[in-house]
Parts: sequence; C-alpha cells; structure tokens
Amino acid sequence: MVRGARGGREEVSAEPAKASRWLVTGANRGIGLAFARELVRRGHDVIGTAREPGKAKELAASGARVEELDVSDDASVGRLARAVSGEALDFLVNNAAVGDSVDSIRNLDFRNLARFFSVNSAGPMRLAKALLPNLERGGARTIVSITSGLGSISKDNGGWYEYRASKAALNMLNRTLAAELARERFTCIVLSPGWVKTDMGGAGATLTPEESVRAMLRVIDGLTPQDSGKFLDHRGGELPW
Repeated sequence: MVRGARGGREEVSAEPAKASRWLVTGANRGIGLAFARELVRRGHDVIGTAREPGKAKELAASGARVEELDVSDDASVGRLARAVSGEALDFLVNNAAVGDSVDSIRNLDFRNLARFFSVNSAGPMRLAKALLPNLERGGARTIVSITSGLGSISKDNGGWYEYRASKAALNMLNRTLAAELARERFTCIVLSPGWVKTDMGGAGATLTPEESVRAMLRVIDGLTPQDSGKFLDHRGGELPW
C-alpha cells in the first residue's frame, strides 16, 4: 500500500536519505522541470530530457544533466539509450506529453489523434523498453508514468477526445507492463498530478507545479512492488479506471 499522510496511512519521509538516479522526460518546463529541480535539491542524480536541449536553459541551470529526446521518435529514443548505456537508473518518470485537445467529434483530426497516441501512450512504453537494462541495474526498479484523471473511463463526461483516449491507453499499457515485470520486482504506476498551473492546465488551476511534484514525490517515496499497476492521484489515492 502507498504510504502517506492521507486516510490514516503511515507517514513516510518526503526525502529519502539515499541518493538515487532519476530520468525525467519532458523536463524543460512545467511539471517535468519542477521534478528536476526538486530532485536535484534533494541530492539525487537527475537526467532531464528535452526535444531541444540547447533551449532548455532552466533545466540546465537546475543542475540536471540534459539529454535530447523526442519520445515519439524511435531513432531519438535509441540515441538516448546509447547515451546512457551501461548506467544504472533507479527511477524513470515518463512526463513528456501533448495536451491541446478538441471537444467535438466534428473537429477531430485523426492525424492528430495518432500523434497523441504516439506521444502520450506509446512514448512511455518506448522509454520503458529502451531503458529496461538500465532500470534492471538500479535498485528501485520504478517506472512512473504521468497520466491524468481525464484518462478515467468511468469519470468521462465528454470533451478532450485525443487527450482522454491517449491517457486511458497509457493506463492500460502500464497495467500490462506491471503484470509482466512483477516477477522482476518492478513497480510501475500511472500517477495523476492533479490540476496544475501549466500551459495546459491554465492559470485557474489549483496547484503549482512545485506543489504537485512535492505531493507526487511523497507518493513515489512510499511505493512498494504491491502498488505496481495502480492508477493513483497526487495524494496517493486510487482513481477509478
């Protein structure tokens, strides 16, 4: 069970004493950048990826190592895998995503729908496959894919066609991945960050990226292999599929 401060669950430290190595995708802005900054602040070794590393000034300034990555491009994923070949990774945070989505079938562009699936659904699986040898070398063997409450089928009330579908697909892919890797003591979860003040979430959102990341890290810190396959919110509660 995820351990945290909510629902009578056991409290755990938000800052584990042992430094770990993390790889965070889409780390040049928003939630990904907040992850990189907070993890470096805690003393962890962080690799942050961006499609255009030369423009990722804030990520570089955070102290994270910057690598180039387009999660929708097999060749780009291959280059990243070669760049980190032989290195151990404890945690993979699949954060890179696209978010602008349409609210009506009348406006649905199927090429754009395919792009959403390539980035938001297949992208995390590309990384999991390519970096599996690195994660096997690490001690934590943890894969966290950032999803959304909008990916809950049972809570769907319309709109956001491409985004909802791609995140629901990610949730299913993670569940399958978790089942396969359970015997190897991997922990694979999908984690919703809440409504966050990012380019997609907008200024009216209830959480800053920093608040969301600190909450998610409390959840991640308390994970065990028994949590693998779960669909969790940023407080550690389980979301309906």
